[in-house]
Amino acid sequence: MFTFTSDQLNTLITGFMWPLARILGLISVAPLFGNVTVPRRVKVGLGILLAMIVAPGLATPAGLEPFSLQGLMILAQQMLIGIAMGFSMRVIFTAVELAGEVASMTMGLGFATFFNPQSQGRSNAVSQFLALLTLMTYLAANVHLALLSTLVDSFTTMPITSGPMVGNLADQVVHWAARLFSAGLQLSLPIVGALLITNVALGILTRAAPQLNLFGIGFPITLAVGFSMLGLTLPYLATPLANLFQETIETMRHMTGG
Repeated sequence: MFTFTSDQLNTLITGFMWPLARILGLISVAPLFGNVTVPRRVKVGLGILLAMIVAPGLATPAGLEPFSLQGLMILAQQMLIGIAMGFSMRVIFTAVELAGEVASMTMGLGFATFFNPQSQGRSNAVSQFLALLTLMTYLAANVHLALLSTLVDSFTTMPITSGPMVGNLADQVVHWAARLFSAGLQLSLPIVGALLITNVALGILTRAAPQLNLFGIGFPITLAVGFSMLGLTLPYLATPLANLFQETIETMRHMTGG
């Protein structure tokens, strides 16, 4: 018959609960794992499985009640670390969706919107197409496995302690979130640039021949140019996406002191 003292029982609970909080924080936000179409039981089950693998090799503060004020503060701290790591990867997918929004609006497809279950809002067809393409690249390059590997490494570089977090995690997350706009603009720049030249040419043509109906010929031309540029840029989209994923993994390691 096994017997446990209260201190041993508290150590077992906290040694499993605190790593689980960081893991579930990442799973709830990270791409693929945090998708709303994934059942919550699957997310929790995956988090428990990962915690069972990781927790035995971790050192946690001893002598703390799991539901004391300090224990709950550590729990919230671990949850925030996981959410920050998952949010860092989510920024890349949002940047791709932003690029699709900008390209679609420039092409004149702003009206072609659909319900997006991931964001619980509306997004246009080009944005959803690029987001699905990014997800396929994410899986093909095994970035989801690199994300889990970085999460496990974070328990070594940023261990679970009762003291404050080392570094300024909030500022680093905010600075990385600013990457969303620059990455979105860079990804949409070829399409936007081609459409800008097209619109300038249409403006000159309308000026030279005022009898032409700009709205009648402009919309088909911008659509054709937009889809042509989209088709030309797709084969080269994997390289910048891979660079962004690599940059995100390095940023996550820097956030956690790696």
